[in-house]
Amino acid sequence: MPIQTITHVEYHCADAARTAAELQDGFGFRRDADQPAWTPGLRAVHLLQGGIRLRLLSSGISGHPVADWVERHGEGVAVLALGCADPAAALERAERHGAEVLDRAGALIAGFGDTALRFVPLPESAPEPAGGDLLDALDHVAICVPAGRLAASVRFCEAALGMHLIFGEYIEVGEQAMDSSVVQSPSGDVTFTLIEPDTDRRAGQIDTFLADHDGAGVQHLALRTDDIATAVRTARSLGVEFLATPGAYYDGLAERLGDTAIPVGTLRELDVLVDQDHGGQLFQIFARSTHPRRTFFLELIERQGAGTFGTANIKALYEAVERQRAAAV
Repeated sequence: MPIQTITHVEYHCADAARTAAELQDGFGFRRDADQPAWTPGLRAVHLLQGGIRLRLLSSGISGHPVADWVERHGEGVAVLALGCADPAAALERAERHGAEVLDRAGALIAGFGDTALRFVPLPESAPEPAGGDLLDALDHVAICVPAGRLAASVRFCEAALGMHLIFGEYIEVGEQAMDSSVVQSPSGDVTFTLIEPDTDRRAGQIDTFLADHDGAGVQHLALRTDDIATAVRTARSLGVEFLATPGAYYDGLAERLGDTAIPVGTLRELDVLVDQDHGGQLFQIFARSTHPRRTFFLELIERQGAGTFGTANIKALYEAVERQRAAAV
């Protein structure tokens, strides 16, 4: 059975309460009424906003699986929960196509490095949006894989998960380069952007991620909003820092895109990027990573008809993260 949605993201961290407070204070997340029962040695906080569900887990016990995951990778996405009509059938399909089953009873399979995938039932009903939500849904998940693993990762998503390839691009930034492929579920609600470095070129941010994260994993989550200008202004007023964009980027927008749905002056003020495809325009911005290893961050994105991923903005993301990486050296 094909996957239809990402019901929740399981995030392993050093201190679930502290990470939850950062997401609540900066991005407007709130505690989910469905909080887990207390488990000895494990702290769990469930957050929600719009259709986004985050499960934050931490453990102070050496040898605990969550503590071991954080020790190896730092904080990050450990499990993506994939909603489907028949989890048992989805597990059977994935195993038949070569997926490694990690926990049969829990319908858990190996995904990308130590980021696992869990098949879960679809929610019985969609949550009611709360007034004042800044963010609506999980737009896509960006995943870095080692050089030479991109094609195999795409085949895995197609065969084991029933996804299909919708976009691919080789991107050069100065002496660095990377290859990217975007796969999506038939429902359109699960999108993975898969990225591998070109090791024949100078090492860059993807190489750094793979080294500091100790293997493949989720580089960022893109959270969709229907009003990116308000979302960015609000988050900034609450202390969230976003990556800056060079002024020259906005100088050439009119020539490259013509009119933009959000005025260029507003985009320049907020450092928001814009691109377009045959369906319309998309707007996006990347939060500055607060992760000690700089191996995870959040993106905000607004789509006004655009359904794909503009090459110019993928390149702009690469350049923005590269500037942050260089500044930290």
